[in-house]
Amino acid sequence: MADAQARDEVVRFTSDLIRIDTTNRGGGDCRERPAAEYAAALLADTGVEPVLLERTPGRANVVARIEGTDPSADALLVHGHLDVVPAEAADWSVHPFSGEVRDGVVWGRGAVDMKNMDAMILAVLRSWAREGVRPRRDLVVAFTADEEASAEDGSGFLADRHAALFEGCTEAIGESGAFTFHDGAGREIYPIAAGERGTGWLKLTARGRAGHGSKVNRDNAVTRLAAAVTRIGEHRWPLRLTPTVRAALTELAALYGIDADLSDAAGVDALLDKLGPAASLVEATVRNSANPTMLSAGYKVNVIPGEASAFVDGRFLPGGEDEFRTTLDDLTGPDVDWEFHHREVALQAPLDTPLYAQMRAAVQEFAPEGHVVPYCMSGGTDAKQFSRLGITGYGFAPLRLPVGFDYQAMFHGVDERVPVEALRFGVDVLDRFLRTA
Repeated sequence: MADAQARDEVVRFTSDLIRIDTTNRGGGDCRERPAAEYAAALLADTGVEPVLLERTPGRANVVARIEGTDPSADALLVHGHLDVVPAEAADWSVHPFSGEVRDGVVWGRGAVDMKNMDAMILAVLRSWAREGVRPRRDLVVAFTADEEASAEDGSGFLADRHAALFEGCTEAIGESGAFTFHDGAGREIYPIAAGERGTGWLKLTARGRAGHGSKVNRDNAVTRLAAAVTRIGEHRWPLRLTPTVRAALTELAALYGIDADLSDAAGVDALLDKLGPAASLVEATVRNSANPTMLSAGYKVNVIPGEASAFVDGRFLPGGEDEFRTTLDDLTGPDVDWEFHHREVALQAPLDTPLYAQMRAAVQEFAPEGHVVPYCMSGGTDAKQFSRLGITGYGFAPLRLPVGFDYQAMFHGVDERVPVEALRFGVDVLDRFLRTA
């Protein structure tokens, strides 16, 4: 268990980081450097030598290495991002960059995504410095920029230009996993991420014959685009179970005492129906997906434009990108072109590893009544970029949350917040895990 000072510092660090506005509006509109300097100063106090690295002025990343006692052991990467998504203060009960602690809760943008984990990492390492603790294996700590956009100024930049800093790293932990999921029937489930769907953000373009809005036009770009968008939005993707999702379904079925048939879509859908709220942990990851999100066409009501465009948020499972591409070709048809606006790989992490067992054990030590299960993230994290270096990533940012706390709704939501006791639980679990990893 972490010392009392660490359990207090994690609250202060979370609050301090929230007060440093690192809003990432996309297109390079962000400045993480003040938060990076804050984290680097706290790391330097422990005796390590953090490095600040920028691809673009103001978009700073922090990397530090803590030497382990076994030089023959592979290194472990522990990472968190410093940027946050925008927040409209008028919509919030508490100012989103106040970092206010009220009624045992820390409020503000980044409280869950993910300055809380940044604070946990810093609190644990500082407690180790006070106690003279060294990990068994080297730990490489990275606080990154730009995760909430392209990662080009963050983990992508680090992986492409500063790979030497991650020498020896074979495994990593980052967001998001080991949080309490209350199933509504008294069970506490702690999902640990061992996979991510790939990112396939698409731009669709339809071209046609421009003309007067009152005339017959059978080459209408808007009509062509609308038809393609409708086909995409209504498409039912086939079932595809990855090893992680199959394991998640198997463990959840056992937990609920359900005799499940995972051999076909009907059996999986029947199991999801029986799992109740717990189905939300896996239902988005049994298939690829593509959701239309943006439309753009025309400039005047009586003018048929010669071009129309749309954007689609596509996600594909590990091993599912070829099917994703082929299906989009079919759904868009001959009159609409598509291209990747942004693409990142899908990830799959093994479950039969000592690291996964150590994560499970750390959670169960402090939440013995909890049920740890694997899961695949429907979205993505910096683990995608670090995978370019051959690093296998897991989502492990532990939080013990009370009944009624909607963890998923905190991500990018209004009134983002985290309970103080959840942070202290996280410090204890992270301390236990990193000592044994």
